[in-house]
Amino acid sequence: MPSISERGLLMPASPIRRLVPYADEAKRRGVEVLHLNIGQPDLLTPDLAEKAMHAYTGKYIPYSHSAGNLSLRTKLAEYYKSIGIDISSDDILITTGGSILNYADEVIVPEPYYANYYGFTTETGARMIPVRSSIENNFALPSIEDFEDALTPQTKAIMLCNPNNPTGHVYSQKELSHIRNLVRKYDLFLVCDEVYRDFCYDSQHYSVMNLKGIEENTILIDSFSKRYNVCGIRIGAMITRNKDVIASSMKFAQARLSPPSMGQLIAEALLDTPQAFLNKSAEEYKARRDYIIPALNQIKGVHTPMPDGAFYSMVELPVDDVDKFSRWLLEEFEYEGATVMLAPGTGFYTGKKMGIHQARIAYILEMDKL
Repeated sequence: MPSISERGLLMPASPIRRLVPYADEAKRRGVEVLHLNIGQPDLLTPDLAEKAMHAYTGKYIPYSHSAGNLSLRTKLAEYYKSIGIDISSDDILITTGGSILNYADEVIVPEPYYANYYGFTTETGARMIPVRSSIENNFALPSIEDFEDALTPQTKAIMLCNPNNPTGHVYSQKELSHIRNLVRKYDLFLVCDEVYRDFCYDSQHYSVMNLKGIEENTILIDSFSKRYNVCGIRIGAMITRNKDVIASSMKFAQARLSPPSMGQLIAEALLDTPQAFLNKSAEEYKARRDYIIPALNQIKGVHTPMPDGAFYSMVELPVDDVDKFSRWLLEEFEYEGATVMLAPGTGFYTGKKMGIHQARIAYILEMDKL
């Protein structure tokens, strides 16, 4: 039998989805599973999405441009200008994935991190180097000294997520200015995932695209999924003013032919969503946050910081092993016919014993279920 590739063996299972077989079995037993493991909003998608699908009159669904439809990129550029990010359609690549790293390049990422970052670097043959943040100081950005200590000749980029998934921390303009100085000093890329920018509850969001002096070093990652509650259309964007990065990434984009045509059709329509919709969504998530975080902290032995944004929190639990506890919840526990699915914290750290007492929760369920 042919052997599996080394990269395939190294590829980590998602902490968000690896317990799905246990959840499926619980559902077969008639137990309702409340999914706090995944950032799947339960709010309604704007009806602009449905209208765009019904209005489509094409006789077939064609490939699109490899960079994404020009009409979508043009409209998206106008959206960014409306929030203070001055770019053009030529600075945008519509995609379901992207790669800027060579084999064995290193990218520094604050830990805990969005679990798929580790999967992406493993997939490309790059290395992810963590700098650790702590639940004790609400997962604030690690010190610049910690970032500097992690640098090696192979370091290519620093990767941030702001607001952060899985911690909910929002990096301030001051924190980002320190990162800018480091990026400029060592001529690194700064890649920032700003998918949750519309969900900042206690402070204003500041985009890395507005950091001065590193315009050619900055790459923004964005998505329609959470802003408009359309996770399934799988449409995102890579934005950078660096023409060489766009040109290089286009070769990868051409290799995957094109992003989903119908997804782009929906995404373009959703850009007309009134700001009031986004404000209402943010208010709802804030209300859920303001309910569940104090409620969790009232449980003996449980601790979770108050997140500033997104709709996630890392929760410290009084158990020996959250992976085993999460399985037990699905295999043996139920209360009034229901149980809870968590995302074990170990999958958001690189160290084997890190996160063993933590879980990520997504407070995306309606209040009575929370």
